[in-house]
Amino acid sequence: MFSRTLLCLALSLTAAPLLADTVWLKNGDRLSGQIKFFDGGKLLLQTDYGGAIALDWRKVATLESDRELLIKEDAQVGERAKSLHAAEPGKVVLANGEAPRTIELASIRQIMKPKPLVEDWTWRGNIDAALDYKRAESDTDDYDVDLKTQARHGLWRHNGEAGYNREYQDGVVATDNWNAEYALDRFLDEHWFWQGRLEYKHDQLEELARQRTVGSGPGYQFWDNQLGAFSVAGLLNRSDYRYADGDEDDFYALGAKWDYNRYLIGRSVELFSSGELGKPLTNVAEYTLDAEAGLRYKMTDWASLNMKAEKDLVSGSQGDVDETHYSLGFGVGW
Repeated sequence: MFSRTLLCLALSLTAAPLLADTVWLKNGDRLSGQIKFFDGGKLLLQTDYGGAIALDWRKVATLESDRELLIKEDAQVGERAKSLHAAEPGKVVLANGEAPRTIELASIRQIMKPKPLVEDWTWRGNIDAALDYKRAESDTDDYDVDLKTQARHGLWRHNGEAGYNREYQDGVVATDNWNAEYALDRFLDEHWFWQGRLEYKHDQLEELARQRTVGSGPGYQFWDNQLGAFSVAGLLNRSDYRYADGDEDDFYALGAKWDYNRYLIGRSVELFSSGELGKPLTNVAEYTLDAEAGLRYKMTDWASLNMKAEKDLVSGSQGDVDETHYSLGFGVGW
């Protein structure tokens, strides 16, 4: 009798459908999957039949979910809904026990899975590593590691970057440098923000041995969603240069920064570019450029292959720098 009861229970659990979220579109289509994220006018629905599908929020009639989700109607305050229930077109019901609440879809700015402690904390980034070995008349070993990460909570966004490059030619060190940067953004509204940043570069071999920059200025976020992001910033920077012979320069400069990435082919391919173009306000240098551009192909949810080109240029200074670096490597993202 007991074994028969267990068998019936097992069959009922096997027959029960897996819980899934449902999205109804205004054209009458009905899609099932798992709601991953909504931001910037795009609802990302993970499906087992088409992978990750980005839906235009304006085309969504209503939706439902049995999972707990964080619903944000403004940039700071969010409501944890135990589940979402379908409503009339253009609306959704937030179910929180005894007091369900119906809201307009147009009023929702973000939907995400709530995080412990800090509910609307989002964190993403990637680490790219490239190794290049050449054995010929001149043997070359090149090691390159880059980290880029970004975290956001409410109106604040933290941006961090770090990189290390070391190259040997016939056993002799030909390149040895590293850099680190931290920038903090405070959003004033949906698009405008104010940025403060600190950057440090150190080179063991070049004439320009150290670059330190502190800057601040306004920025504009064109978009930031699951399909990519694009922002620009104009900064007033204070830079300090230290040369290998002990000389130093310090000056103010105007800088224009950009940060762009775009996902294609179901988020399996990512195009990215970032950098800064600077113009010193004195005759220390004519201009500076620190930029990168590349392509990243995702093999799994966390692993990717990447290829990129990096340019570091300081023109017209005591220790001119003109370096271009190409790399092909493996990356880890989150």
